[in-house]
Amino acid sequence: MIEENLATSDATVDHTLATPRPSPAEGAVMMELASNRVAIEGVDPEIDGGRFPAKTIVDRPFVVSVDVFGDGHDKVACAILWRVKGVDNWEESPLSFVINDRWTGHFTPLDNLPHEYTIIAWRDTFESWRGEVAKKHNAGVPITLELEEGARLVAASVGCGRGTQADQAKLAKLAEAMKDAHDGDRFATLMTDDTAALMRRAGHRANLSYYERVLPLTVDRRAAAFSAWYEVMPRSQSGDVHRHGTFDDVIARLPYVEGLGFDVLYFTPIHPIGKTNRKGRNNSLVAEAGDPGSPYAIGGEEGGHDALHPELGDFDDFKRLVAAAKEHGLEIALDYAIQCSPDHPWIKAHHDWFDWRPDGSIKFAENPPKKYEDIVNVRFYDGDEPIPDLWRAQRDVVLFWVDHGVKIFRVDNPHTKAFPFWEWMIAEVQADHPDVIFLAEAFTRPKVMHRLAKIGFTQSYSYFTWRNTKHELMEYMTELTTTEKRHTMRVNFFVNTPDINPYFLQTSGRAGFQSRLVLAATLAGNYGVYNGFELCEGSAIPGKEEYLNSEKYELRAWDWDRPGHIREDVALVNRLRRTQPALQEFANLKFYNMWNDNILYYGKRTEDLSSFLLFAVSLDPHHGQGAHFEVPLWEFGLSDDASIEVEDMAADYTFTWHGKAQHVYIDPHQRPYFIWRIISPLGQR
Repeated sequence: MIEENLATSDATVDHTLATPRPSPAEGAVMMELASNRVAIEGVDPEIDGGRFPAKTIVDRPFVVSVDVFGDGHDKVACAILWRVKGVDNWEESPLSFVINDRWTGHFTPLDNLPHEYTIIAWRDTFESWRGEVAKKHNAGVPITLELEEGARLVAASVGCGRGTQADQAKLAKLAEAMKDAHDGDRFATLMTDDTAALMRRAGHRANLSYYERVLPLTVDRRAAAFSAWYEVMPRSQSGDVHRHGTFDDVIARLPYVEGLGFDVLYFTPIHPIGKTNRKGRNNSLVAEAGDPGSPYAIGGEEGGHDALHPELGDFDDFKRLVAAAKEHGLEIALDYAIQCSPDHPWIKAHHDWFDWRPDGSIKFAENPPKKYEDIVNVRFYDGDEPIPDLWRAQRDVVLFWVDHGVKIFRVDNPHTKAFPFWEWMIAEVQADHPDVIFLAEAFTRPKVMHRLAKIGFTQSYSYFTWRNTKHELMEYMTELTTTEKRHTMRVNFFVNTPDINPYFLQTSGRAGFQSRLVLAATLAGNYGVYNGFELCEGSAIPGKEEYLNSEKYELRAWDWDRPGHIREDVALVNRLRRTQPALQEFANLKFYNMWNDNILYYGKRTEDLSSFLLFAVSLDPHHGQGAHFEVPLWEFGLSDDASIEVEDMAADYTFTWHGKAQHVYIDPHQRPYFIWRIISPLGQR
């Protein structure tokens, strides 16, 4: 049963039962069943029976759908009850009938705090009465008794405790006026829309019924659902392969990142790097003198996860960087990698946090066939029991960086750590800092990825990196935007990472980088690039999805103006994301007809059609592709032969399409995509 203090039904129950009387136990069952006469089923969203919360963001309508129906022919009504979790009073938002006993409605959370919601429903006796009386009156059937019933329905609502004091005063006045009124006056008054509205606000709710569960809802800040990430290794920002980069070097690059239009600047680990088993260039097992090692081999004599690599700078430098980033409209995100170099201080201080081999040596990390000799993993359980000190230490690492101004964390390989730990840790952090965002870097099985999203991760990496064909992209996007995942799994479409140099980009040339950029930035609410992508960097170790001369193992210096870059394309899509509301939603994606399997054609629009964009992106980076396609004139209520104004957002000019059937030719060597803004006809918004 729903918590008893949710609300109290104002329906009265006749306790006079026919003989033979049931036993007390039978009576309790009977009363429990009778208390929820109206059926409430199929609530959407409801994640695993309420075990996990759905997700939304502040100031965005949260839509709820539900099946509500009752016995007989009486009309029913229903509403959403919602509140900030822990607050005593509930807010109420109406649900509207759609079709086939399906109802829908919404409420708009205003606070970045956990919320909860449920559904109530009742037999709408007054609306049922109005419908019956209208039919009889129109048929010329006498309705004197029916009008008396209507007057009594009003009188029964006086003092029922619903509505405002002013509404109750109006009900009392109306009930008094109906006592001695003639049939004509009664009919004229009781059948008005004003009376109906008053009874909806303050009338008695017969057989008030409650959904069996109160459902949790995570309400995040806007950046949880809409953000553009730019990933760098701070140590490679000096512009000189012979000089380790510093936080001041990163500050000098902030105008560049701001100019590209990103809002999150994400760093790989910035902690001390171990020397034991340090990796050399291109992941070689032997490091040469001066090789910096992998930043993921965290920990050395200088400290561990709560320390800074000394060559980057000190905490005053880091504080200055966080402040400077904010001035440039950027938020700093850190890599949270729960792994240690063999030199990490935790190993000596907490022997039981790690796995050891029978010969007394510590186990290094493996992901067969890959081996990470410079990294060891912590263990979250000792047998069947958790290790509380370790759990708390990991939480405190996050809180340490939160205290230093960081509110976004990309979590390395969370699927290899204990699910219960993540659920506990994220809840612990967000209890005091609900604005903290966690991105799960988990390229693993679909159900594992979804579980991580459900237990608390704000954003999720995805399979986008390996979805290249039209069928693959349409199938995957349909799954993400139309199934339950749309309520829990906020994908972040990274086009590349320091670990992943996709095969497609290794051979696609500049056009492939342009098309993958547009797809990532316009299909998803969150997307990211690892620096060098804008330079079309795709040099690979032969036969592997790994970068040649990877920054993971050496300092790099980049020529940010080198020929063939796509910085203008990056700035364009980020500008459109900021200025076009249609791109700030995720589930509003719709695919349209374009008869060529090498071109993905889709649109995004706002409800009022004031922002409506169409995209035609070639998936063939080497050859020109042409196709006939349909302009979705029907979305504006226009006929197939109507005309509509269009703006080419990349070429910056306006033209007119005449009719639904059009043709396009895409030359990848010129530009492998078109972005069209449909200018809504006057009166159609």
